[in-house]
Amino acid sequence: MSTWDLLNIQPTELKFQVELKKQSSCSMQLTNKTDKYVAFKVKTTNPKKYSVRPNAGVVLPGGSCNVIVTMQAQKETPADLQCKDKFLLQSAAVPDGVTTKDITPEMFNKESGKVVEEFKLRVSYIPANPPSPVPEEPEEVSSPRASSVLENGHQNRSLFDAVSRSLEEPNEKSSEAWSLISRLTEEKSSALQQNQKLRQELDIMRKEISKSRAGGFSLLIVVLVGLIGILAGYFVK
Repeated sequence: MSTWDLLNIQPTELKFQVELKKQSSCSMQLTNKTDKYVAFKVKTTNPKKYSVRPNAGVVLPGGSCNVIVTMQAQKETPADLQCKDKFLLQSAAVPDGVTTKDITPEMFNKESGKVVEEFKLRVSYIPANPPSPVPEEPEEVSSPRASSVLENGHQNRSLFDAVSRSLEEPNEKSSEAWSLISRLTEEKSSALQQNQKLRQELDIMRKEISKSRAGGFSLLIVVLVGLIGILAGYFVK
């Protein structure tokens, strides 16, 4: 922010995004820091290239005014995005009650003995779509949580490598492990077959019992059914 006796100017440099065949605008805020009416006028070294709204006006005591500067659409991109254009902001204290339509060139004439402040604003161009910066990899991990994640990752990787080596390398321990797994698999398969066979026998006996015309169950049939049920439950586990 630039501070003068009459107006505060923000920003002090006008920046325009350059995009072919498209207009670009930026704003400038003028704030009156006095208890007087202050008139201003904006000039540029290239009036055909820029439009200023408003290019002149009056800022009331303690008030502010926004000025919009628009750059016309460009047919070609400036070389190296360099710009030599400049703006000149003139300001002067005027009598109370003065309005924009009352502003005359004589109000900003220093030769008449009036105090006229002048401020030059630079112009710069920026690309419309600047390349996104490539994030740099951190040299050190400062976060405790991040360190824990990395340590766990290294540990899991080491464990995976160890298991892979134990399965790939022929040794006595791995052979015993594979033998045990094979034997348990065979026992499980045999138990499932026996369980299925017992269930079939149990179903047959139940059908025979349902067909029986006797008034009650014989003790032998009850015992057999109970025994088969116990065996079936054992193999299911």
